[in-house]
Amino acid sequence: MFNKRIAFMIMVGALLFGLSACNKEEAASAPEEAAVETVALPAADAPPTDWKKYLAAVVMQNMQGVKTSRPYMYFVPGGDGGKAILDRSNQLDNVSVTVSRGVLPGNMLAFGGPDSSITADLIIEAFENAGAGTFKDVTVLFVGAQADSDRVKEALASSGATYRFAEMK
Repeated sequence: MFNKRIAFMIMVGALLFGLSACNKEEAASAPEEAAVETVALPAADAPPTDWKKYLAAVVMQNMQGVKTSRPYMYFVPGGDGGKAILDRSNQLDNVSVTVSRGVLPGNMLAFGGPDSSITADLIIEAFENAGAGTFKDVTVLFVGAQADSDRVKEALASSGATYRFAEMK
C-alpha cells in the first residue's frame, strides 16, 4: 500500500511537471507583444468614448518600462459646462486620493483629454502635495500639447515620478 501511494505521487508530480513544461513552450512560441492599435486624434467635441479609445491606444504605445499591465488611466473632460466642471472636480478628487495614498513602483498613471491645458492643470493640482520621492519608479504619462509639457514635468519633479509625454496628434 505504501508503494502504491508513492508511485501515485510520483506519477502526479511527473504529470504536473510535464504540463508546466508544455505551458512554458506555448508561452515561448506566443508573440512577445501584440500589435498596438493606432487611433486617430478625435475632434475636441467628440464623445468621451472616442477620446477614451484614443487615450487607451496612446497609453499602450507608451508602456515601455512599466511593470504592470493595467495603468491608472484618467480621462479629463474639457469644456465649460456644468457637467464637465463637475466631472473634472470628481476626477481631481479621485486622483488626489491616489496621489496621497501613493502608487507602487512599476505602475503608470496616464492623463489625457480634449483640452491639454485643463488636463495639465488637473495633474499639477493633484500632485501639489505629493511627498518628495514618493513616486520613485512610477511613470506618469501626460497626453497633451507640447506647450503644457514643461509645467507638468516641473510639477512632478519633486515626487520622483518618471515623466513621459505624448503629444496629441
